Amino acid sequence: MPPARKRPRAYDLSRTRTAVLAQFDRVREAVTSLTQERLAGPSGLGEWTVRDLAAHLTAALERVSRELELPEPPGAKPQITLLEWPFSTVDRAEAIADDARALAGARPGLGALYEETAERFARLTAGTGGDRLLTTRAGTMRLGDFLVTRTVELVVHTDDLNRAAGLDITYDRQALAACTRLLADALADRAPGGSVEVRIPPFAVVQCIGGPKHTRGTPPNVVETDPLTWVRLATGRTAWARALDEAQVSASGERADLAGLLPLMG
Repeated sequence: MPPARKRPRAYDLSRTRTAVLAQFDRVREAVTSLTQERLAGPSGLGEWTVRDLAAHLTAALERVSRELELPEPPGAKPQITLLEWPFSTVDRAEAIADDARALAGARPGLGALYEETAERFARLTAGTGGDRLLTTRAGTMRLGDFLVTRTVELVVHTDDLNRAAGLDITYDRQALAACTRLLADALADRAPGGSVEVRIPPFAVVQCIGGPKHTRGTPPNVVETDPLTWVRLATGRTAWARALDEAQVSASGERADLAGLLPLMG
């Protein structure tokens, strides 16, 4: 019998919404201070410039706003769950890249774009229940779940911006926590079991991978890393072997090898 999957973690809608807006505001402040020369520089993500990446970050919120302006899609249940979402991104990378370049070209004034995006998102999400269905590229999702995915988009691309443009944008604690927990839970859902404990202090501890399960004391197979390294591993920004070599990850036990399970997102 395969290991049982745990019930998805619950997220508070109001706190997630606040975290999304807080992280977006931190990015806005940094992006609008960049010179045209730095905006035209490479992002490190394929052919995207830093401007393309900055524009793409507004799409993370605008997708929510645009869908809330439309009638709710039919159906009583979502087509995709929160834990399925990370694995749905691989097949959509090319379309996402095209949209980012088009948006950056159409709206050269990033300051106004960020202000308008934040205002629309705050207005349209205020008072809307978490069970409201939205149409996403991956299928219909609950608003509450989709907002959690927005923390992943914002945290991941904040890190990309920091590295590409030499910025030092800080992370809203709740946004980083939600992003870390979702990606940790997705790992546990992909490889259910209890033989390996993955620790990402201070936000998440999950057990995964089938095999002997420990019941007390220190587990025999432990992986531990910090939240930002975990995000990079889960999204392919950092390879497992490199993270081990650079002591960004500690792994003890013969089963404590996540190389075959990462990255989770494309």
